[in-house]
Amino acid sequence: MNISEPSLIHDWDKEPIGKEVTVSRKLYKEAKGFYESVDNSLDEDTIMYEVYSVLSESNPGKLNWGLTVMHPVKVNGECNMTRGHFHENMNCEEYYWCSHGTGLLMLMDENGKCWCEKMYEGSLHHIRSNWAHRLINTGDTNLKVVACWPSDAGHDYAKIEHSGFTYRVYCEGKDIIVKESKTNE
Repeated sequence: MNISEPSLIHDWDKEPIGKEVTVSRKLYKEAKGFYESVDNSLDEDTIMYEVYSVLSESNPGKLNWGLTVMHPVKVNGECNMTRGHFHENMNCEEYYWCSHGTGLLMLMDENGKCWCEKMYEGSLHHIRSNWAHRLINTGDTNLKVVACWPSDAGHDYAKIEHSGFTYRVYCEGKDIIVKESKTNE
């Protein structure tokens, strides 16, 4: 019998490594449209977040695994966030587990109703199949969130680009301020 190395090694103080791990990075120049206003003082090549993934074939019953590392960047006081999405396959649910930092998981139903769940080390979040979701880093350190989702879920960014999340999150000193969005994303 052979004993092999795992396909992924994750030291919680470092980023995952392994032959099956893919990495994508979102730079500020690619994320400007997520925010209510543009911050010209922020370098265009600032890394807003990275996603480390182990992806399976897109088949029912297969799972994907990922880690999102969100940096504590503010854009004119607005907290750093992911693009957010619904799943293309509206029968697919997802789990998020916060492994480091503090933030919010913004959720939105198909009617545009938004709410947030607090994220902190050890919190587990069940994302229903018909909820859009977005991560928001409200802290002073990296927010690290582990995700597990069906490989056939897909990502539907178009619905978010069309209707947008109806709230935005800002940091004012130590206070987290949630404001109704003035514009659609």
